[in-house]
Amino acid sequence: MFAIFYFLLIRPQQKRQKAVQQMQSELKKGDKVITIGGMHALVEAIDEGTVIVKTTDGSKMVFDRAAIREIRSEA
Repeated sequence: MFAIFYFLLIRPQQKRQKAVQQMQSELKKGDKVITIGGMHALVEAIDEGTVIVKTTDGSKMVFDRAAIREIRSEA
């Protein structure tokens, strides 16, 4: 029973968590990102635990790295 839960629930969640952590560690200046709140922005500067993003209207905001949901790829 435990093996079923491990392969169906625990292992996939660990893989997703590892992928998100890797993405957040690979952030760089100039990346277009989407935050967990749904805001689209451009990475202006990066610190160890924080990211400064610039929105389309020019305002700058400070977020924790963990608040970055994904990096937008140019289509």
